[in-house]
Amino acid sequence: MNRQAETITSSGYPLGFRVARGERPSQVLGGGTGEVTMRVEARTLGGHQKEALVSEGEGGDAWRLVSDEGPNLKGTDLAPFPLAFFNAALHADLLQRARALGRAHDATFDALSAELDNYYTFTGSFFKGTGKGTADPVTARLAAKSAASPERVTRVLDAALAASPVHAAFATPLVNVFALYVNGRRCPVKRVAAARSADAVDPFLAHGKAPAPLAGDEAGEPIITRLDPDPNDERPKLIAPEGFVPILIRGASEVVDSAGVVAATALPASPGARFRLLADARPAPRRAPTPLALAAAGVAFCYMTQLSRYVEHRKHKVHGIRVVQLNRFGVSGRAEDFSLRGSVAPFETHVFLNADEPDELMQTLLEIAENTCYLHAALRSALPGRVEVALNGHALSV
Repeated sequence: MNRQAETITSSGYPLGFRVARGERPSQVLGGGTGEVTMRVEARTLGGHQKEALVSEGEGGDAWRLVSDEGPNLKGTDLAPFPLAFFNAALHADLLQRARALGRAHDATFDALSAELDNYYTFTGSFFKGTGKGTADPVTARLAAKSAASPERVTRVLDAALAASPVHAAFATPLVNVFALYVNGRRCPVKRVAAARSADAVDPFLAHGKAPAPLAGDEAGEPIITRLDPDPNDERPKLIAPEGFVPILIRGASEVVDSAGVVAATALPASPGARFRLLADARPAPRRAPTPLALAAAGVAFCYMTQLSRYVEHRKHKVHGIRVVQLNRFGVSGRAEDFSLRGSVAPFETHVFLNADEPDELMQTLLEIAENTCYLHAALRSALPGRVEVALNGHALSV
């Protein structure tokens, strides 16, 4: 976590890159079974810009990812908004597990793509601290080309949804836990569930220099590509800090090569830049983060946006926001009998604040951010998804 570079572009590096290569990645990252604990270390920079290091388990790769907000939140629109990361993860985890299951059941795909939208809402007031985020279930509209029968393709795609830990995060209601550190002191947590684990290390202290791309890493299409706003779009409007605010994130994805790399493009709720994110779930070698890494980053970024929004609205004297987030994804069962099931454990978020404010206010920040974060709203809800399938250009009943 570099202490000098204060914007996501100061280093001149790409928006996303690998910083370390693991030697023993978990099998669950590559479509197999098992468990993996994702670790996100993130900090805010200026405005809504954020930087994170995401480690894919103890033996996995580590990636630098960055996030920003668009003009609807007075961001600089230079990097993906947080909800783009989770939208891309929902796409990529489903498509990549579908390909793996298809190979196991003689249902290979000549082409595979999806459209998947996320619908969130905000109600209440940021000013009064009564805001609350909510989320709706998702429907993945899949388009496949395959010589396999419609019945087999439908069963494979339904099984891929059940096997996805990212989709399980929406379907499984979670009680996420938090730890709070103010000016270097761990404080008791009130009004949200408290983490019982040992102290985490503040990312500001853990990382003494700016992350840099791994030497000798393979070149290719960038992990994150910014696509300019449509010039025909109307001018963006600021998101209202109170009332009923609908948030629609539209996403489209496709498998872009024979290795199964997925490219997902997310469109913001308000006119602004679109972002194309790559995800790669091969065991090795990989050219992009796994869908699980994108999902974990999205949750951390979204929570941090809500913290910084409230600080901005209330003009609180908070000088730094950093988080360490731990979450465990898993897959159990067997591909051969379609019994694979994705799982997710409660997210554990350690929040580090530097502030000239009383501890009680910091407790309020913790609670308000959890209430208003759209992805935490999805994680604490039961939102089972579904798939709609078109095979070789013809819609299938599901």
